[in-house]
Amino acid sequence: MKIISWNVNGIRSVISKNELPKLLKSKADFYCFQELKSQEKDIPSELSNLKGYQLYLNCGERKGYSGVGILTNQQPITIETKIGFNPFDKEGRFLLLEFKNYILINLYVINGGQKKEKLEYKLNFYNHLLKKYLPKLKHKNIILIGDFNIAHQEIDLARPKENKHSIMFTPEERKQIDKLLTLDFIDTFRHLNKEGHNYTWWPYFANARIRNLGWRIDYCFISKPLLPKLQTVFIIPNQLGSDHCPIGISINL
Repeated sequence: MKIISWNVNGIRSVISKNELPKLLKSKADFYCFQELKSQEKDIPSELSNLKGYQLYLNCGERKGYSGVGILTNQQPITIETKIGFNPFDKEGRFLLLEFKNYILINLYVINGGQKKEKLEYKLNFYNHLLKKYLPKLKHKNIILIGDFNIAHQEIDLARPKENKHSIMFTPEERKQIDKLLTLDFIDTFRHLNKEGHNYTWWPYFANARIRNLGWRIDYCFISKPLLPKLQTVFIIPNQLGSDHCPIGISINL
């Protein structure tokens, strides 16, 4: 089973650039999208009416902002769009699909702001996720995927020394990934790939993507019991259309 995640930074923009068909050729079982920037009625038909797939959405209340979706050829038992934390639940940042043997969670965590004006909100969300929400699911097999807006270790960004006080790489943020791992979650990419220069997001300025001055802030975590079923992990840096590129795993479920 193949699962792909991509922060599209506007689904209508990606489709207008004719970039989505390139990704859909992979025929994954799940496509988890973040930052749709679209209400449900405005989702292009190329996504909402794709043969053999069903699209599940959480677009949030604010137009042109945030929003997550999962396009899948699987039939879930349960669908959830709220995690029990405001204002996060109003912004379309969480989507859970439950199946017989596992749960898939698509997550889009807030950036925190260049001036760290929303860092407290971000840390409060992580506190809720790690101390209140995930412990309730501790007996479930969980795949937790999406844009976490944190580079965990120095290997996960091109210029760690210059950014040691920058949003997405502050010590307080990095500790949140540490805490997630102590809950017996596995960073699938880093588990199978120890090499640097593998990034999932590049700033738009200074030709950062061409120069590969990026950050790895998109992840797929799995609960530890699923680790023997993990087959491959991948990043697709040549997929254009967004400032992020897709990531994914293949797992035997």
